[in-house]
Amino acid sequence: MLHESDIHMNIAKSSVAITLNQVQKTFADGTLALKPLDLHVEPGEILVLLGPSGCGKTTTLRLIAGLEFADQGGAIHFGERDVTHYPIEHRQVGMVFQSYALFPNMNVRENIGYGLRVRGASKAQRQVKVAEMLTMFDLEPYADRDVHQLSGGQRQRVALARAIITQPEVLLLDEPLSALDARLKQRLRGEIHQMLKRLGITAIYVTHDQEEAMVMGDRIAVLEHGEIAQIGSAEEIYLTPNNHFVADFIGQINCFYGKRKNNAFVLGQAQQLHLSEQHCAQLHEGHPVTAMVRPEDIQILDEATEETLLGEVQNSTFLGDRTRVQVKIASLDEPLLIDCFARRHYQPDQPVYLSISPQRLVFLGDREC
Repeated sequence: MLHESDIHMNIAKSSVAITLNQVQKTFADGTLALKPLDLHVEPGEILVLLGPSGCGKTTTLRLIAGLEFADQGGAIHFGERDVTHYPIEHRQVGMVFQSYALFPNMNVRENIGYGLRVRGASKAQRQVKVAEMLTMFDLEPYADRDVHQLSGGQRQRVALARAIITQPEVLLLDEPLSALDARLKQRLRGEIHQMLKRLGITAIYVTHDQEEAMVMGDRIAVLEHGEIAQIGSAEEIYLTPNNHFVADFIGQINCFYGKRKNNAFVLGQAQQLHLSEQHCAQLHEGHPVTAMVRPEDIQILDEATEETLLGEVQNSTFLGDRTRVQVKIASLDEPLLIDCFARRHYQPDQPVYLSISPQRLVFLGDREC
């Protein structure tokens, strides 16, 4: 749906790094919305800010945009340029909002060209650039339509075109797909990601949707209570989360306690899991630790082995691509969630044997679930 255009060469050249140094934000009522934050985004990188409402992700975006200003002592740089005290009109940023913020009294063509008109571009210049945007975003058939005649996906493309036509150094997107239905959202996020990578533009993308974050981001910064809990690739955050909050926010996780005994992780008195050499070196003998494992990393077997856990099915739910099974283990307080991708049925009270690969266990020391 989105097409390449010659404009991408100019945009790519204008992309810059973003650096935040000890950026903090306290609101007028004394609320500390963002704790001192250090962050660096490479030119052309897409960084996703992920977290629940009130965690500081939108505040961070607004500080980068120049819609809010940091507390004394923090600094924001675009490349070598210190923009800490610059308002939004002097920061060369493009913004796409959840509500699209299109002008209802303008048609598609006029909405897209608005930023160029404000900057004093000639009519001829606007016509050329708007035509490029209409082609890139497959909006040519809708150029003269009023925006209220467009679908949600078409409005989103108009908002994106309007944001990048001025060739911003940075593109900021604040939950831009949250108002769309699930099917359209799934299609558009892939198209937007491909378009941003073709353009080479530096982008900050805010969302609370973990799947959207994994599709969109070169890296993901998970925020909790005004600070970064973890930053890394989707694979790093999903497979090696720093804490239970990160693990639980980007996917589902099983969390349980135990102790290392020789080369095993002992749960309660009776059952145990085999440990890898790396985990044996990492964990202290007899020291209580928290283990985590993803539901898809637990296998249900028909027969017991020395390395299986005996459990009993509590319930089973067919979810189409998988079956979600809850299994009670005698030595654990909470049932384990298992995602089974074989098309099998499990009955309540059915005994099952669970196998967990040592490489799929993540340990958090003595931190609590």
